Amino acid sequence: MVRVYIGLGSNLADPQQQLRSALEALGRLPGCTLVGVSAFYASDSLSPGQPRYTNAVAALDTTLAPLELLDALQAIEADQGRERKARWGPRTLDLDILLYGDQVIEEPRLVVPHYHLHARPFVLYPLAELVPADFRLADQRALSDLLADCPFVGLERL
Repeated sequence: MVRVYIGLGSNLADPQQQLRSALEALGRLPGCTLVGVSAFYASDSLSPGQPRYTNAVAALDTTLAPLELLDALQAIEADQGRERKARWGPRTLDLDILLYGDQVIEEPRLVVPHYHLHARPFVLYPLAELVPADFRLADQRALSDLLADCPFVGLERL
């Protein structure tokens, strides 16, 4: 089993319920065990004019290979009405592999650690709830350093 961290986000169709449904679906994935979930956070959208997002991070132990897990996450998104129209558009559900064990992955479909993780308080602060204080990413960046460089601005713990 590999410990992975999944970022969850939604800003359409009852976002908190979207996240709860996604967490249930994650817990039912074959070869996976949901082992932890952060609090939910409200955050401003990165694109102007969109509703606020609800975000969280889940810890999952899995036997799935990275791309198998990505396919499973995208199937959950589709089941919950995700339409991939615009890169930064509103969405019923967004599931991102933030960290996959201690692996650094650079595939056309998947980059881990997630390429914007370091600049997103709506990912870093929920992640910090699930890992030890001295946690380091696979690329050896300390989570504490990333948090220090990414203030808790625009976030509301729900």
